[in-house]
Amino acid sequence: MSYLPPNLLEGNALAEDERKTKEIQERLGIVQYMLLVIDIGNTDTTLGVFKDEELGATWHMATNIHRMADEHAALLLNLLHHQGLDAAAIKEAALCSVVPPLIATYEDLFRRYFHISPLVVGAGVKTGVRIRTDNPREVGADRIVNTAAAHHLYGGPVIIVDLGTATTFDTVSKEGDYLGGAIAPGIDTAAEALFMQAAMLPRVELVHPQHAIGTNTITAMQSGIIFGYVGLIEGMVARLQKELGGKAKVVATGGWAELIAKETPVIDEVNLNLTLIGLRLIYLMNKAD
Repeated sequence: MSYLPPNLLEGNALAEDERKTKEIQERLGIVQYMLLVIDIGNTDTTLGVFKDEELGATWHMATNIHRMADEHAALLLNLLHHQGLDAAAIKEAALCSVVPPLIATYEDLFRRYFHISPLVVGAGVKTGVRIRTDNPREVGADRIVNTAAAHHLYGGPVIIVDLGTATTFDTVSKEGDYLGGAIAPGIDTAAEALFMQAAMLPRVELVHPQHAIGTNTITAMQSGIIFGYVGLIEGMVARLQKELGGKAKVVATGGWAELIAKETPVIDEVNLNLTLIGLRLIYLMNKAD
């Protein structure tokens, strides 16, 4: 059903008519306000748009500290347009970043192109997570965001395995406290180091190995990398479970989560949107103040 006057529904879709249409929609309260969330990682940046509780679209692009705010804006606006989303409907934004220089870049982007100030997860932002580590400021914002999301979705205790540039293990108490964890090189990082440091070893596609016993260099490397990381995850989860003193749900996220989860029964759940969900929760928590 349309609430627009007939003169705006007839004729060509001229820019002036579109502007008037938006003004009338705003007056009538029928514009959809959406929340844009961004997780800036060392290698990949993940973006998503929430319409109320529904995550309507997600995108992934390479993290690049050399792009200017205008370049990031051109990419983002194109992604929104391709998905059929109106950039003017983005009225709220939240982000977390492990790449500090890009925080200012994205803040500039949002001010200039969306006329909003994003919530940046960091010191002074309410997260609902008590950090029980020696130095809470050392804990990456993405790990705290994941903690908030995992406890909200699954309760506690929870072990979060994030398989990205680094492979991180985060433990969450029954009460939702962040207890600490472990950090290992990511699968990509380890594979690239092997290629760079060993003259006779090639870059290989990281796919499911057919056998543990590789019969050539490529299959041997695939087995060692993939099954080796499965062993790492199973061993670390066992140790973390023991120190937690009981059974904790294990949730995997990150770019390699689906591949690794197929190879081991210790992962109970795969949630590739965990960080985006956490960003929305933290945004709402701070908006309520």
